[in-house]
Amino acid sequence: MTHSAAYDALGAEWRRRRTRRLATIALAAATVVAAFAYADALNFSRYADAMPAIAQLTRDSLPPDFSRWREWGRPLLETLATGVAGTALGAALALPLSALAARNAGAPVWINEIVRFGLGAVRSLPGLIWGVVFVAAVGFGPLPGVLALGVHSTGMLGKLFFEALEHVEPGPGAVLRAQGASRLGVFRFALLPQALPRLTDALIYRLEHNLRAATTLGLVGAGGFGLEIVTAFHLFEYREAAALILVLLGLITTVNLFGSSLRRIMLRGH
Repeated sequence: MTHSAAYDALGAEWRRRRTRRLATIALAAATVVAAFAYADALNFSRYADAMPAIAQLTRDSLPPDFSRWREWGRPLLETLATGVAGTALGAALALPLSALAARNAGAPVWINEIVRFGLGAVRSLPGLIWGVVFVAAVGFGPLPGVLALGVHSTGMLGKLFFEALEHVEPGPGAVLRAQGASRLGVFRFALLPQALPRLTDALIYRLEHNLRAATTLGLVGAGGFGLEIVTAFHLFEYREAAALILVLLGLITTVNLFGSSLRRIMLRGH
């Protein structure tokens, strides 16, 4: 093949790739526009009264009413306990499952695929649906919330964990295997230490998410702070609802600060 023919072939390949890329971008853009149109989000007449309504709701919510703060301790603790326990349960289940799902951890490929499918199936149902299931199974209160968040977190954290494990440097594990280390030893002393900062990030993010999700589980009978907020709105107690939301924001902010401190400690130790 002459240089000219080679250049022509490379140019044709580049044009084909550019055409495919542009077609993919156009298809994605069309899909997004179609989704907005189907959701009536492009009907701008519906926004005409939105800002006045939001402004009125804001006026009705000020100043926040903290007069019932003594009664908020138990539901706040329920939300905190649900989020923490659900995250811990999910992490405890996700870590061994991620070791079976990661292709570099030594498990057979067929086990990798089965565990990955299971993790995907578990996280395909929203936490609210799991909440309905567990309320029916074990009754009302924080327990179904813990189980719902734990199951859903297992699916999410399992995926994040095995992806983190698969992105570690293979060298240390290969050295240990060459020295006759078991699969568990390779996982414990080569894969896990390298992936630990990313696992910590995923765990803290999930804790923040679960504390927010724990509030919505109150809607299906799983207790917590969310039920207080929804009840306040239903009774048109907007000032109290504003106070409850501020307390919830304070809780989430505290968890974020704790997470940042924990990340710094983990990175320093790593």
